[in-house]
Amino acid sequence: MITSRRVVAAAKFFGILAVLGLLVHMGTILFSTRYNTNGQSIFEMWGNSLSQSKEYGGSAHATGTYAPNAEKPVKAALVALVRNDDLYGLRKTIRELEDRWNRKYNYPYIFLNDKPFSEKFMSGVRDLTNARVEFGTLEPDTWGYPEWIDQNKAKHERETSTYIKGRSESYRFMCRFQSGFVFKHPLLQDLEYYWRIEPDVHYFCDIDYDPFVYMKKNNLKYGWNIAPSEYEPTVRTLWNSTQEFMNKNPDMIPSNSMIDWVRDSNNQYTRCHFWSNFEIVDLSFYRSKEYQAYFDFLDHAGGFFYERWGDAPVHSIAVSMFLPKSQVHYFDDIGYYHPAMSHCPDGSKERGKCVCDPKEGWANGFTCAKRWRQIS
Repeated sequence: MITSRRVVAAAKFFGILAVLGLLVHMGTILFSTRYNTNGQSIFEMWGNSLSQSKEYGGSAHATGTYAPNAEKPVKAALVALVRNDDLYGLRKTIRELEDRWNRKYNYPYIFLNDKPFSEKFMSGVRDLTNARVEFGTLEPDTWGYPEWIDQNKAKHERETSTYIKGRSESYRFMCRFQSGFVFKHPLLQDLEYYWRIEPDVHYFCDIDYDPFVYMKKNNLKYGWNIAPSEYEPTVRTLWNSTQEFMNKNPDMIPSNSMIDWVRDSNNQYTRCHFWSNFEIVDLSFYRSKEYQAYFDFLDHAGGFFYERWGDAPVHSIAVSMFLPKSQVHYFDDIGYYHPAMSHCPDGSKERGKCVCDPKEGWANGFTCAKRWRQIS
C-alpha cells in the first residue's frame, strides 16, 4: 500500500517537472523568435494585422449581410467574359477565390459569353460556390465589327501581323467589348463595382477584408495589381489618337490627373498600363461622359481592328487622363498570377497570409510600377 502511494507521488513529481520543463522550453522559443526578419516583434505583427483588417473594412463570415442571398453592403460582383471551353480553367479560378476570399463574403458571379452557356458549364461553376451565379450572352451590336470599319483593311492587319494574338479576330472583338461594353450589359446595369476575373489565374493570399467596401469608403475609382508596358506594335497610333482627343476636349482633362504616368517629359507614350485581367472598378467611371467620349473617339478611329488596341491600355490611359492618383489604388497586398506575369507581396515566403516567392512574382519591380510610386 505504502509502495503504491510512493509510486503515485513519484509520478506526480516527475509529471510536474516535465510540465515545468516544457514551459521553460516554450518561453525560450518565444523569446528567441519574438522578432521577424525585419526586427518587428510578434506583438507588433499581431497589432498591425488587426489594424490592417480594421483599415480595410474588417473580416466577415458567411452570415448577416454576407450570407449567400443577402443584399451586400456594396452592389458588386465578380465578372468574367468566358466561353464553354474555359470551364476547367475557370473552375480553378473560382476554387481559389472561394478558398481565399469569397466563401466568407458570397459576392455574386456574372459570366458572359458570345454564345449560350452549356448546362455542363453552368452546373460546373455552381458546384463551387454558395453565392448567386448569373449567366448572360452578349448583345449582337457589342461583339463584332461596327459599320464604319473597313473589314478588308482589318483582315490585312491580321494576316500580316507578327505580334501575339495578332491574327485573332475574336481577340479584337474581346478587346473592344471589354473597353466599351461590358459595363453596359443588362446583368451589370445595377452594379456599383465589379471585380474582373479570368480563367487559369492564381490568388496567393487570404483576403480578410472586403475590397468593394474599401473602394467605396475611400472614394476610389480604379484598383489594379500588375502594371507592365504594352507591346508597341499593337498600339502604334493609340497615343496619337489620344492626343487628338485631348486637344479636342481640353475641358475634360482635370489639372490634377495622373496623365504623367502614361506620358513622359517629351510628351511621348510610356506604354505603361494596368493589366486589366485584374481590376476592381467603380463602374460610374466607365459610365461617365468623359470615358464614354474617349471610347467612342477610339472606336471610330478603328485601332481595335487596324492594329490591336487592348482594353488594358485603353482603360489605363483613361484612368490616367481623367482621375487623380488619390482615386486609384494599388492592391499590392493581393498576390496574383496570370499566365506570364505575377505579383507576390514582399516577405510572403516567411510570413503573412500569402504563400508565394517574391523572386518569381516580380511585377512589383516593373518600370511602370516604379513609375506609379514616383508620380504625385
